[in-house]
Amino acid sequence: MPIELDPGLPVLLVRTDPNPFHHGTLAAIRSLGRRGVAVHADLAGRPEPAAASRYLRARRPGIPTASATAGPTTDPAAGPDALLDRLAETSRRIGRRALLVPLDDATAIFAAERSADLADRYALAPQAPDAPRRVADKTALTAECERRGIAVPETHVPTSHEHVAELVAKLGLPLVAKWARPWLQPFGTRSTTLVRTRQEAETLYDAAGGGRGPLLLQRLVPPDGGDWFYQAYFDRDARRLFSATGRKHVAYPADTGHTVAGEWVANPRLEELATDVVRALGCTGVVDLDFRYDAAAGVYRLLDFNPRLGAQFRLFTDRAGLDLAAVLHLDASGRAVPETVPRLGRTLVVENQYLRRALRSPGALRRFARLAATGETAWFDAADPRPFLALGRALLGRALHRALQRKERT
Repeated sequence: MPIELDPGLPVLLVRTDPNPFHHGTLAAIRSLGRRGVAVHADLAGRPEPAAASRYLRARRPGIPTASATAGPTTDPAAGPDALLDRLAETSRRIGRRALLVPLDDATAIFAAERSADLADRYALAPQAPDAPRRVADKTALTAECERRGIAVPETHVPTSHEHVAELVAKLGLPLVAKWARPWLQPFGTRSTTLVRTRQEAETLYDAAGGGRGPLLLQRLVPPDGGDWFYQAYFDRDARRLFSATGRKHVAYPADTGHTVAGEWVANPRLEELATDVVRALGCTGVVDLDFRYDAAAGVYRLLDFNPRLGAQFRLFTDRAGLDLAAVLHLDASGRAVPETVPRLGRTLVVENQYLRRALRSPGALRRFARLAATGETAWFDAADPRPFLALGRALLGRALHRALQRKERT
């Protein structure tokens, strides 16, 4: 039986990250809009393909963080008055209390820390006010995990060029460099980088400072054991209402990026471990965790913790159509969440990023067709084709713009 949601509870999707190709936004629009929920969106930056969806009731160009530029970054949770005023105005336009769904870390932090100011106008996922910032900040997350005995990659914060050289010698190359507060990373730059030389590490160290926090250097966990992710929903009493584990088959960027092709794979050991991690760190609501299995040590190491919907959440759509967005809406509207009926082997592929990476290898199109046939694609949907067409136009326009720039430089 299809999952029915309460049409009396509209939804406002909020994202301050100006990435116009954020496929998780479209996934949330479609998941909720198909079920008769009025979906509104406050999205940062310029118009984006997801806004063309037939399931989006209204879209308002949002307030991007200063990370949309190369200038100094600001934290919407640290100076939220403009965003609070904007959300109050949006609430008046919607005309009734709505469910606020953050789609990036900055908004998740803002919603939790200012939940008391939002509660009259918006329903929110249950979350302790300090929890999203604690787990999204990679320095704080690493310290908390080490204190609690949760396995993470060996991590250090360099304090000088000499210290960088010492850490490179200690950790070995390649190693992983991360910014502590990725939600404040300037748009168009990477928050996680695979470092292959000492000079690259020193260059990143020189760029440290500003809102994004210190640079972290991590020992690279060999990829042999595979990359895994876990997504779940916990109610306000920390009861797990939905959870699933997946295997990342293709990432973009290749070594340190997000899931471009993934598969729903049963992994009871990881599922229980991740559940314990979430509860130990005091988180509830929607969570998205990344792990890599360290085959030499025989442990799963936590790489990342997102206190919000992961962009690939539609991968975990069960046989009744239940997914994390629906679970969040059911709980917020006071409806019971049915037991999950897993669809093991289901896949999700992000077409534009998968093909960009895979077309260089033989058989890429056959693999793409096989992946798409066992699940869904992030952009193309025959019942909602306009976002896919808008994506094609946007990518073509960007390619032409870059070609013109190259021609002007020659």
